[in-house]
Amino acid sequence: MSTPTPLIITTADEQNRPQLEQLWTMFRHEMSAFTGTLPDERGRFRQERLDAGLSESGWSAHLFHLGPHPIGLAVLRGLDTDEHVISSFFITHGARRAHIGLTALRELTAAHPGRWAVAYQDRNKVAAKFWRTVATELDSTCTFEHRAVPGQPELPADSWAQFRVR
Repeated sequence: MSTPTPLIITTADEQNRPQLEQLWTMFRHEMSAFTGTLPDERGRFRQERLDAGLSESGWSAHLFHLGPHPIGLAVLRGLDTDEHVISSFFITHGARRAHIGLTALRELTAAHPGRWAVAYQDRNKVAAKFWRTVATELDSTCTFEHRAVPGQPELPADSWAQFRVR
């Protein structure tokens, strides 16, 4: 009988960029099914949020591992404001459905108690169910609302989950 490998979450820095960029490509590729976003002429997706997570004040980037395997990432912003935001979050398919996402979010949000928010697209049914479940698990008084995408009125409104972590 094997012992389950524990989830290890690290705050990422420039040394982790190669792993983060690989995971970021997988994340943005998956999201492109819902956003219609195409890669640039080099075959890469925009990564301003990832770059900010590694370099900007109030932002952070995190890498998730199971043993030697990098299996996910998170980019957080607003850590220096009243409402913190989960800007990007991704777990590889092979690591999903084992409560790794919820475990990671519990640890990340507990490090910064207070109000949290995350945007997701309703048409991404799996993500919508995940974020509704997570928000409710973390805060039974969580709220949900739709907000227009700033500067892009042609896009469907984002759904936002808001919750508090004490």
